[in-house]
Amino acid sequence: MRAVVTRVKNASVEIDGRVNGSIGQGFLVLLGVGPNDTEAQAVKMADKVCGLRVFEDENGKMNRNLEAVGGSLLVVSQFTLYADTKSRRPGFTGAAKPDIAVPLYEKFMAECEGRGFHVEHGEFGADMQVFSQNDGPVTILFDTDHM
Repeated sequence: MRAVVTRVKNASVEIDGRVNGSIGQGFLVLLGVGPNDTEAQAVKMADKVCGLRVFEDENGKMNRNLEAVGGSLLVVSQFTLYADTKSRRPGFTGAAKPDIAVPLYEKFMAECEGRGFHVEHGEFGADMQVFSQNDGPVTILFDTDHM
């Protein structure tokens, strides 16, 4: 499982011109699922993301997590995180098929909600327009194969 986590002042996702999800301060999470990913990896990813300490404390140090700042998450499915970039036209056979990816995408969001966070989201497989006001910018890459 792979995630690109960006600290944002606000973020939203639109589908067919309608806002499907919107947050204020928090994390925009682009989440990709691989074919061999498991529920345990979704739990571990949620734990890592929700505990990530990248918000500034009173001394200007990145020392606060999402809970400390009352932040939310906007989670957007992103199969392109598994792109094969050997050629100029990427291939996506390394991404999980929907029958595997959708339940793990939903498990990740449920785990974040279970930790007390407000979670908004896109729609798996939809053509989405994602908007964000990056804060910092601070962007962190996660890959469960390297945790």
